[in-house]
Amino acid sequence: MGEFWPVPDVFAYLAGSWRVARVVRDLTDGTEGVFTGTTAFTPLDGGGLLHHESGTFTWRGTARPAERSLRFLPGPRPGTADVRFADGRPFHDLDLTTGRHTVGHPCAADLYRGEFTVTGADRWRTVWRVGGPAKDLLLTTDYEARA
Repeated sequence: MGEFWPVPDVFAYLAGSWRVARVVRDLTDGTEGVFTGTTAFTPLDGGGLLHHESGTFTWRGTARPAERSLRFLPGPRPGTADVRFADGRPFHDLDLTTGRHTVGHPCAADLYRGEFTVTGADRWRTVWRVGGPAKDLLLTTDYEARA
């Protein structure tokens, strides 16, 4: 991706509903799965946004419902976020003021490395590389604003 779209306020940018398309690739054997659905960012009491993703994940020919929730809380600087799992555990920071942000998250024996890129007023992408003793995955997610 060439041009990045600076986002001065991550909460104003993300608020609302997004179409989601994710490809999950197992780099050890080339197997690919696909998630399609929606992500809604709704206001949290006390500030921030609740991220709720729901849809269908198809892996090895089997489609199953899938969902997850995250909390996007105000970060250390205006317009940034402190992203947490639904149970409150820390996940990563998020600063899109340049239109691009990279993060890391250790999870047990695995390491998650993420890159967030914003390419327009209604498009952004995340790419997560997950590596560990039993995992070697690439997760690419495209978000498009719903009209």
